[in-house]
Amino acid sequence: MSAYTVDKSIDCKGLSCPMPIVRTKKAIDEIAPGQVLEVVATDPGSVADVKSWATRTGHQFLGTTEEGGVFYHYIRKAIPEEQKPETTFANVVSNDVLASKLGSDAVILDVREPMEYAFGHVPGAKLAPLGQLEGMLGELKAYADKDIYVVCRTGNRSDAACQILAEHGFTHVHNVVPGMSEWQDPIEQSEVKQS
Repeated sequence: MSAYTVDKSIDCKGLSCPMPIVRTKKAIDEIAPGQVLEVVATDPGSVADVKSWATRTGHQFLGTTEEGGVFYHYIRKAIPEEQKPETTFANVVSNDVLASKLGSDAVILDVREPMEYAFGHVPGAKLAPLGQLEGMLGELKAYADKDIYVVCRTGNRSDAACQILAEHGFTHVHNVVPGMSEWQDPIEQSEVKQS
């Protein structure tokens, strides 16, 4: 597909979070600083995941194109002085802790893609896809003084979301791990909107 010059391309089609990022981390280590990595994926969540990971680790996110439901992500590897150590959000809670908060005034943010959310989410969770989170910060400020529990499928995307929220002054943020992949309590479903 690519009209761009890439130094390495990896195929992550059919994989969902966290696997595109796991493979991206390995592939970026295999190229030289300044070279471009192409990540080919079908998971719509990879759009936000790849950009967020590259930004947090100091690599240059060049952009994403989409063709027929396939996403092509481009990252230029940073020189060693520009690279940042990958960090994880420190305030982690279990699914059981989140289950104990159901019915309280705690805010639950689900940062998965709309289709994932529609097929099953924690009761009362608000949809805030990672790729749209920064654009929603204004409306989320109303919850700045409340405990916010952030959930995704595995705890990876929610980790990135927690870091974004913390960077914007949210102080009571909790990353729920392992997230929906092992959620055993009741779920709600929403109408799936077709385009």
